[in-house]
Amino acid sequence: MLEKGHIYETVITDYTAQGQGVAHIDGCAVFIPNALVGETCLVRIEKAQKTWAAGKITQLLETSPHRANRQCPVAKLCGGCDFWHMDYEEECRLKADRVRQALNRIGGEDLQEISILSAPSCTGYRNKAVYPVGSKKGRAFSGFFRAGTHQIVENDGCLILFPEADRVKNIVIAHLNRYHIPAYDEVTHSGLVRHIFVRRGWISGQLLVCLTVNGYKLPHAQELAEQLKTVDGFTTLVLSVNTKPGNSVLGEEERVLYGPGSIEDTLCGLTFRLSPHSFYQVNHPQAEKLYNAAIEQAGITKDDLVLDLYCGVGTITLCMAKSAKKVIGVEVVADAVRDARENAKRNGIDNAEFFCGDAGKAALELEKQGITPDVVVVDPPRKGLNADTIEALHRMHPRRIVYVSCDPATLARDVALLKEKGYRLQSAQAADLFPRCAHVESIVCLTND
Repeated sequence: MLEKGHIYETVITDYTAQGQGVAHIDGCAVFIPNALVGETCLVRIEKAQKTWAAGKITQLLETSPHRANRQCPVAKLCGGCDFWHMDYEEECRLKADRVRQALNRIGGEDLQEISILSAPSCTGYRNKAVYPVGSKKGRAFSGFFRAGTHQIVENDGCLILFPEADRVKNIVIAHLNRYHIPAYDEVTHSGLVRHIFVRRGWISGQLLVCLTVNGYKLPHAQELAEQLKTVDGFTTLVLSVNTKPGNSVLGEEERVLYGPGSIEDTLCGLTFRLSPHSFYQVNHPQAEKLYNAAIEQAGITKDDLVLDLYCGVGTITLCMAKSAKKVIGVEVVADAVRDARENAKRNGIDNAEFFCGDAGKAALELEKQGITPDVVVVDPPRKGLNADTIEALHRMHPRRIVYVSCDPATLARDVALLKEKGYRLQSAQAADLFPRCAHVESIVCLTND
């Protein structure tokens, strides 16, 4: 067991899923933030357990050629980004390798390498921001949480966000302080404003601003709307009522304070209506690459029935409609299903149908009705597919399953389960939709031939 407080010389040999460096000292795995593979450094042990330890670099003895100067002044404090200390080449390499290792270790594959869809830019790409609001010395302020905490780190300008987001944040915070509107306190469950949610249409330029509140109204809301009109693209202001304790951002009830309550944007040549609850990829250029790759791997023909589970507002579903005989989308969020149906109408697509319900249960019900899709696309949340969905896919027996994932570990687990049902992995690819952040998307295609 390593000694806490002791300094060791070591070499960084690997990364964790969150991008921390990994070294092995006396047979013990040591996790070291802000370290790059290949670097030799002196590490002070901050926490020591029998089989692992956490350390901190005290001196770099040999520096990786991939080390970079941080462009963000609060990168070490803010929990939003993870990789400002390395160049983008190394970030893409570690993300692709993370997917490869998960598929090999958990999914039982023997992949030598995986390609990655790299992003054209690491700055200004994110089209959605969610700022927590706090109070300091009686005044409201906002920023992003420090990693692993609910301590808010202030930031004058987030580099990965579109610039209007920070302007909206500053206007809202100034409004709260001008009218002495209290920020929410999650400990005492008192105060009003919890979060500032901003979404921008990448093509349309339209801005949706949504304030999450621990109540049912916002004082001086019209004055705030007038201030927000000075921001290019401002379209609508929505109040999301969330009076429940906990970490959820949006509540179930929405009240439109200004404008239509939604915005529009264009993705893959189709127009989509977006409300606060709508799932929409935060990186528009990369989302188009991701969806086009998924559609290409699906190999859809004009005779195919395609089932899209976890369809959200119907982005992938409707993109596939032009290639298929019919597409069916399933989504558990009622607002998203309503948006998906409206999106089909606004784009003149009449071979798409949408159902509201749990993906697994809905798939089993469709199977009972004798609906046997030729291709199934799944894009589940981080927890992956549940047992009902795996069973439904087995019974439906589509010739191809295209799996879009935001978590390599649960993807690999589900690949192993589907292989037990007779499928094999045909292709796998990573996609970087979150430059400078630890998250990575991936697309795999499984076949039963």
